Amino acid sequence: MAAANTSAERGGRPLAGIEELQNLSPAELEAVAVYCHWHRYAAGKVIIRQPHDSTFFIVQGMIQVIYYSREGHEVILYDLSSGDMFGELAAIDGHTRSATVIAKKDSVLASLPTQSFLDLTYSNRDVYLAVLKRLTSQVRHLIDRVYSLSTLKVSDRIRTELLRLAKTHPAAPNRGVISPIPTHAELASRLSTHREAVTRELNELARQKVIARTGRDLHILDMTSLGKMVNG
Repeated sequence: MAAANTSAERGGRPLAGIEELQNLSPAELEAVAVYCHWHRYAAGKVIIRQPHDSTFFIVQGMIQVIYYSREGHEVILYDLSSGDMFGELAAIDGHTRSATVIAKKDSVLASLPTQSFLDLTYSNRDVYLAVLKRLTSQVRHLIDRVYSLSTLKVSDRIRTELLRLAKTHPAAPNRGVISPIPTHAELASRLSTHREAVTRELNELARQKVIARTGRDLHILDMTSLGKMVNG
């Protein structure tokens, strides 16, 4: 790896939770940590707003990747949490990063300079394959998103997003929990619609007793019925 002027005071252990690095030995993780810079961000703080010559590993917390149009329209691309990474696209193709990245929760990140990331990828087959799988997953996610935006009406896009979010926190059989609930504006930004449309649809689903809100949690009371609404 290219030389870097940084300390390894955090060591390699925190990097063991990063999906792409899980097959590295403790000694290999320590070697990667030598080239990492460590960062702590409070919830709501901007992590990246300008081009940055690093790949980031999320050791703890959650971040959100946002794009802005020239007119200032906000599009939320995706959320990433502990164990994920971002910035690999810019490292691979050399294009400047155009997204804004914000900490959704208090977060600890490790940044690895681009050349060090490329050296690691080229020299380790397991890391190389893991990065390829991540890129493939991103392509599939974007295909699904293009399909949704192109073929589904707004109400079905909202229902599909609720199903997707709920599946990450399964509760009882045929139930799910979204915690914490994204704001209506945030859901609208994800789904290329407006806040009022999200509010109307959530109110209607609550009226039909398909969903219910408790504090900061949104409970999907009948996953099957919600799925049938989309497919029907």
